[in-house]
Amino acid sequence: MRKVLNKIMNLVSRGYITFSNSASKCQTLQIKMSGGEQKSDVEHIEPYGFTSRPLDGAEAVALFLDGDKSHGVVLVSGDRRYRITSLKKGEVAIYTDEGDYIIFNRNNEINIKTKRFILNADDAIELNTKNLVVSAASGTQFNTPLLKSSCEIADKTSTISEIRVIYNGHTHNETNTVTLNPNQKMS
Repeated sequence: MRKVLNKIMNLVSRGYITFSNSASKCQTLQIKMSGGEQKSDVEHIEPYGFTSRPLDGAEAVALFLDGDKSHGVVLVSGDRRYRITSLKKGEVAIYTDEGDYIIFNRNNEINIKTKRFILNADDAIELNTKNLVVSAASGTQFNTPLLKSSCEIADKTSTISEIRVIYNGHTHNETNTVTLNPNQKMS
């Protein structure tokens, strides 16, 4: 009976990450578990389409099938040191230890904070949201031959439509004579 109880107690273990290796197809972690026991080359099973390389000191929950600690898998890792704590119910965030994040806020809004925003795609990227806020400390870069907008574009003082109206209606005072409106209109 004691043997069965030990196997049950060894099924799940909580600990923290002391090393990670993301070079292989399945990332492996070294974890230090409760009681000081350390395990190396523990596979980190991640959800399809999502991956991250946890920092040393991040927490992990490991599963050891049949209670045999010779081969375990980490099912989840988290890092409370950098976790965003101000989310409302239903919101989702992707974040880093450097303070960058993408938050899918309530009311169909997306909030992005990063030092530099670069968007590269070989095919189409479609983003449908009510409001998109990008905060980039040092700049935003779009590498594209054409940037289109189906609506108004505004800066701190005016909109593109207002600039177009002013340009198309402007004249020049030359030697006490007012010139005609530009013959090449801004469309």
